[in-house]
Amino acid sequence: MPGLIVELIISWLLLWIFFKKGLLVLGIVPTKSRLFNFFFGILIAAACCTLYYLSFVFFISNRWTLNNEFTGQKLLASSWWTLNSVLYEELIFRGALLYILIKKLGARTACITSAICFGVYHWFTSGALGNPLQMTIIFIMTGIWGAMFAMAFARTKSLYLPIGLHFGWNFISTVIFSQGPLGKQLLVISGGQKLGEGLSAVVFIFQLLAVPVVTCWYLHLLSKKQKSSLEAETPTANIGIANSGS
Repeated sequence: MPGLIVELIISWLLLWIFFKKGLLVLGIVPTKSRLFNFFFGILIAAACCTLYYLSFVFFISNRWTLNNEFTGQKLLASSWWTLNSVLYEELIFRGALLYILIKKLGARTACITSAICFGVYHWFTSGALGNPLQMTIIFIMTGIWGAMFAMAFARTKSLYLPIGLHFGWNFISTVIFSQGPLGKQLLVISGGQKLGEGLSAVVFIFQLLAVPVVTCWYLHLLSKKQKSSLEAETPTANIGIANSGS
């Protein structure tokens, strides 16, 4: 929590220095559409993540077993840790800095820059430095997802969708399927068998692209909806102008 407070203070200072604006430009005030984006992001990411981890038992003789030592208290603690880590990364990579880059460089360049920084950042957090193959894989994966998060922020002008997408995947992966730094959580895999090379490649591509593809589709729909709304308002505005001149 102290780290998030420091991030918010620094974000406010940067926004004030560059544009004389506050944190509200990050779209943090909840609205109906922003909350819908948030829960949509959680749902899509959680569904895709669940399918990804279930593939480990669909095609081979592994199984997910319930961890009887996992309690409600651990669920709350793990959920908070996951949310805290997501907010920490989102405020860094999709907060004030991305907003400033969008205003200074344009949305496309800003999103690419944010994605690159997100990929490099995960070299350090994953301990991949010094292993070129691992660094390449991590950079591609987190870079694509970083671009998705950045684009979600740029298109919706709010942090709600990227936070929902980020939290949805991380919660299912870390808290439900125990694939993270918290160790054994709700479900633990047993069997130890691995997917074949071909099937492993398919599952990897699904993990890499499923959520970004659905997110791009969703953002396209939002863009079409906004465009339709503007076109619907334009004739009314023109009629008003014509009447005032008659």
